[in-house]
Amino acid sequence: MNNSEFILKYPADSGFDTTKIYFYSGSPDLKSLFFADSDGGEKQPRLFVTDTKIASLPSLKEFISLFSGSGIEEGSVLKNGSDYLLILGAGEKFKTIESVLTIVRTALEKNFTRQCSFVAIGGGVISDMTAFAASMFKRGISVQIVPTTVLSMVDASVGGKTGCDIEGFKNMIGSFWPATKIHIWSDFALSLPENEYISGIAEAIKTAFLFDKELLSIFEEKKDAVLKRESSILEKIIGSCVKAKALIVQEDLREHGRRAFLNLGHTFGHALEASAGLGIVTHGEAVAWGIGRAADLSALTGLCSKEFANKTKELLSSYGYDDSAYPKALSGTEKSSGIQKLIDAMKKDKKNKDVSQIRLTLQKGLCDTVITTASDGDIEQVLGK
Repeated sequence: MNNSEFILKYPADSGFDTTKIYFYSGSPDLKSLFFADSDGGEKQPRLFVTDTKIASLPSLKEFISLFSGSGIEEGSVLKNGSDYLLILGAGEKFKTIESVLTIVRTALEKNFTRQCSFVAIGGGVISDMTAFAASMFKRGISVQIVPTTVLSMVDASVGGKTGCDIEGFKNMIGSFWPATKIHIWSDFALSLPENEYISGIAEAIKTAFLFDKELLSIFEEKKDAVLKRESSILEKIIGSCVKAKALIVQEDLREHGRRAFLNLGHTFGHALEASAGLGIVTHGEAVAWGIGRAADLSALTGLCSKEFANKTKELLSSYGYDDSAYPKALSGTEKSSGIQKLIDAMKKDKKNKDVSQIRLTLQKGLCDTVITTASDGDIEQVLGK
């Protein structure tokens, strides 16, 4: 079943060893992956965590059928031998400390030890929360991830960032806790709603801008194949993004250096998500809008040419992302107050070193990236004030 493997190695002083990343072709087969042995799989109990939306996918029907219990409603805990399956609510609104604690409580109630493990099956919300719970339960147990969205495959599942939202702000509680194994089926992308698929593609385009000229050319020249979700193109995009991110994480696990480049578009994007209300705008769509604003800011401050900024925005616009200076998602909010709301949210970003300057990832050109700060006035200009 396994088609290829990539090993992400962590720094010797990090406290972590490796993440083994497996790539598979064809329809996802979690039953064979986790229950190939007639005795029900691994000796130590596992807590599988997913959500109501993922649990209803046809590709998971056989896997779900292995567990007995009360169905796939939110809060259900199903059982197969010593293994359990927890079903959480679906979506960003469930990315809370309460959901994380539900995972922890379930493991506690089922008498899990430190030798047991968690397995996340889902998008970035599920993988972030499950890995966060794993980092806390009895001071840390192992976690595996089966990403089911493009966003999670190319970004969220790789690199050990975990967490949840609080008080309407993204990922303000969390830890670094890498998965021991990640299992990637690109065909999960075939079942995604269009907005979720496009959300993930935004993170892949971001990776191309940062690290991979060849990948960017795919987005420029093969847009139809990308939008049609052709398997060979998807495998190429996902594989390239995973390996690019893994190499950066190997170098800088805790984001003290170049890993911060991966935040391109995120300072603006997270502010938009918070200002619109978490879950109103998909993460990828917010990041795509943020990459456009970062390009404008780079041009405004003389870091990049106007030509490069325009080319960046044209590519994003061609995939249907919002290219407005002031985001369409806030069109119902008076412009000056909306801009101030965005700036206030940007000042709460966890990457800032103080509140007087907003810290951002900007580009001088393709694959030429810097970390810098910007004033409120500069931010106001690029938001169209």
